[in-house]
Amino acid sequence: MSAYAIAHLREAAPHEEIAEYMERVTATFEPYGGRFLVHGTPHEVMEGAWPGHVVMIGFPSITEARAWWSSAAYREIAPLRTRHIEGDVILVAGVPADYDAGRTAERMREALPAR
Repeated sequence: MSAYAIAHLREAAPHEEIAEYMERVTATFEPYGGRFLVHGTPHEVMEGAWPGHVVMIGFPSITEARAWWSSAAYREIAPLRTRHIEGDVILVAGVPADYDAGRTAERMREALPAR
């Protein structure tokens, strides 16, 4: 099942270390089957607020996503970004191709207290 690394990064002034991070980051996730799905593209805020940028990297599974995040190669370059850009990063597993929100709602209803 696919998994994703999703980053909500705030605006930052251009910096040499950020450029170096961007030059090196792809090589850190490719060995784990990762690839950019969203990077540097405009987004539309439909509800709430989302200042900054969205970055999304897809992986074959949550196992590969975690392995990338913990890898020596990524840990080495992460400070090049974190010293200059504030943000939030999550790893999240996707849902199977046959996922049905209706079935999830059904299970939720079954767990509700009786009226």
